[in-house]
Amino acid sequence: MTRVRSTTKTYAAPAIEKAFQIIDMLSHYPQGALVKEMAAHLGRSVGELFRMVVVLEQSGYLRRSATTDRYTVTYKLLDLAFRATPARHLVRSATPAMRRLVEEVGQSCHLVVPNGAHGLVVAREENPGTRGFALRLGAPIDMIQSCSGQVILAFSPPDVTDHLLREAGQVRGEPVDRAALEARWARIREQGFDQRKSPVTFGVTDVSFPVFAFDRELMGALTVPFMELIDGSQRMNLEAVADRLRETAAAISVELGCTE
Repeated sequence: MTRVRSTTKTYAAPAIEKAFQIIDMLSHYPQGALVKEMAAHLGRSVGELFRMVVVLEQSGYLRRSATTDRYTVTYKLLDLAFRATPARHLVRSATPAMRRLVEEVGQSCHLVVPNGAHGLVVAREENPGTRGFALRLGAPIDMIQSCSGQVILAFSPPDVTDHLLREAGQVRGEPVDRAALEARWARIREQGFDQRKSPVTFGVTDVSFPVFAFDRELMGALTVPFMELIDGSQRMNLEAVADRLRETAAAISVELGCTE
């Protein structure tokens, strides 16, 4: 039997590496970039990248603007991710319940799944009213600072939590206070959810509940960024919204096969 060694970088595939470097770089440039800008950013020549960019465009992964010649990443990668991971079934199961939730509580909600060093917003429903706060689809989520990330870390199996925490720590470039996090996770597990003031947006309190599948496998975190209006005219208060969010997360979990 042939043994495959994967503990170290044994093989090199320069073309593939360049393709992923281009896509990763463009993920930080939603307005797009010219080939010469990509080359400067990546420290490569225009000639080295040009054919690669054209092939990525012909394959449907990049799109070139007819007016500016700037390249942007298409939705093909997102479509592949949905079809190749459990996210597609999760989103299909969660969407009807999420729509009912936002219509009832008058707040937006989003669904976050673990994605290496970050969480990833795979579904969102906006407040149908005139005012609201919502995250965009595909937005990366800080696993350490965010409410959704803490719920994912708290309810994941220990080995998964360890892996996610290592990934997040490497991206942050600083040590993580594991003892403080463990204490917070214990509280989250005890109360069944997390709630905290948004670390980035004034007037928003994030509330997040876990979503499980069969055998209580954690699938993600369902979160409402509760926006409190100055005149108090929001449809429901924070406590009532949290109750409805709990019921919605439980209903989605049942839809996914969780019976506990």
